[in-house]
Amino acid sequence: MCRIAGIISKHTDPHELSVRVKRMCDSMQHGGPDDEGVYLDAENHVCLGNRRLAIQDLTSAGHQPMQADNGKVWITFNGEIYNFKQLRAELKGLGAHFVTDTDTEVILKAYMQWGLASFGKLKGMFAFALCDHHIHKTFLVRDPGGIKPLYYSLQDSSLSFSSEVKAFAWSGLKLQEDENWKIWLLALGHIPEPYSTYQSVLSLPKGHYLAYSHQTASAELCRYFQYTYSSEINDPQAAVKRVQEAISHAVQQHLISDAEIGVFLSGGIDSSIITLLADGMQKERLNTLSIDLQETDYSEKKYQQLITERTSGRHREFRVGYKDFKDHFGQIIASMDQPSTDGINSWFVSKCAKENGLKAVLSGLGADEIFGGYPSFQRTGSVTALKKLPKSLLQAAEKNPAQKYKRLYYLSYDNPLGEYLFSRGVFTPQVIASILDTDTREIDRLLGNFPGDDAFSSLSKGNRASWLETNLYMQNQLLKDVDYMSMSHGIEVRVPFLDQDLMQLTNSISPDIKFRGNASKALLVDAFKFLLPEKTWNRPKMGFSFPFNEWMNKYEPIANPERYKNKTSADLIRRFNEGRLHWSSAFALYHIEEGGRWEG
Repeated sequence: MCRIAGIISKHTDPHELSVRVKRMCDSMQHGGPDDEGVYLDAENHVCLGNRRLAIQDLTSAGHQPMQADNGKVWITFNGEIYNFKQLRAELKGLGAHFVTDTDTEVILKAYMQWGLASFGKLKGMFAFALCDHHIHKTFLVRDPGGIKPLYYSLQDSSLSFSSEVKAFAWSGLKLQEDENWKIWLLALGHIPEPYSTYQSVLSLPKGHYLAYSHQTASAELCRYFQYTYSSEINDPQAAVKRVQEAISHAVQQHLISDAEIGVFLSGGIDSSIITLLADGMQKERLNTLSIDLQETDYSEKKYQQLITERTSGRHREFRVGYKDFKDHFGQIIASMDQPSTDGINSWFVSKCAKENGLKAVLSGLGADEIFGGYPSFQRTGSVTALKKLPKSLLQAAEKNPAQKYKRLYYLSYDNPLGEYLFSRGVFTPQVIASILDTDTREIDRLLGNFPGDDAFSSLSKGNRASWLETNLYMQNQLLKDVDYMSMSHGIEVRVPFLDQDLMQLTNSISPDIKFRGNASKALLVDAFKFLLPEKTWNRPKMGFSFPFNEWMNKYEPIANPERYKNKTSADLIRRFNEGRLHWSSAFALYHIEEGGRWEG
């Protein structure tokens, strides 16, 4: 696990390229505290950089950027390849020779053996840049699940890339703020891919590679993998058995590490399954970590204890209260690569992992999205029916005084984003326009023209909700927030529920089996009832939640309406203080008020 950066620019002095890339990497030292490296090809004006967090092969043999074929092929890599041992054995059988025990070298040798087809053979979470001097091209590659981030910029006949948007401030590029980030944030609570706070900095789509020609300074974006949905598995017993096998295999693969590894145990179904499975697989005692909130109404401690009583490993708790939130709020905001209304909880659990000597942890993220753990899965039929109403009627809903009806406005959009915003939207277009002193039509133009997906229109029932939660909520908010908050502490978070084989399996299960009735994650529970205490799954869903309403209401920089220049924002903060506005909405307004810090 690392942070990567690089610049290819035939119009820039090679020494200057090296200086800029090193500065970009230095700005991300938190995510790669164990080693650093810069590769410069002065003749072709190619510079790759790396900050390393050593997880596999902790020796200096894992130094990056790494080369192969006598320096003709180079790579800077961020992530983990969970099937690297199988690929290594296959490549050895084909005559490949290895000098390290790293998965990084496996990527290099796989590329040399299979070329571009090698990208589809990798299973894990990854983002890397691979430079091939034989064909004078560099490839930026991102994993099929979009777990690891990779941003790029094409301007001035050059390619720049980085693991973090904020690192581009050191790239030497002329960067211009994209004011649309404020609209995105106020509508969604985050900035959706492929956009960022800069006009010229985009996110590489998941399952894609970007091929950049050194000679022509041209780029081509290509898809190499895409998940599809089917109902191939329509037998309940077969589905249960296959899910058991796939999740067990995924957890086993995600435990591969030469460094200390653990599990975030929230007390919910997802992390409990991972913990109990991992406990039976670890050769050494498993490390588990939990947050115990001082506000007892939010505590999950009793459910965490149900699991730790069944494990033989070492469990540690980290108590968090309002004072911790207040004392560390500045650090939390500084850790954000992009503005978001989430991620604070991830910052605290990652801090706990760091203080307890861990480098990698497993998380239950992803189970809700693929097995139906959100209320949106029970609303798909109603949403489909509502979308058939006349657009004029849906748009008129924003004038309704009841807040719960106002978001009906979003169903007038002819794209997946409209359905998502109806379920999870922060503010409606009219309110956003008032906060930003702009025209509602400008908001509609941006949100209503958000890129769609041809596959989405054919989906129904739970698969439709799963697509929205996976590709919009999890992709744009949860994964990004977890990545930069964990890496700000030098912690790698692994997500077994997003294992590629498991994702392909769940997508092939009939939605009638996968999302049975109104039960939350029914198939997942059925598959692991033999393992879980009944009190873990037979209770109301709470989720891993912090008492942010109370904390932010006490925190003057957020809760003081006098700090907000815009009248609408100030009025909304007063509503928040009266308990009539959700904390995430107040947090979004805080980001807008402090907006200048996202300009680099």
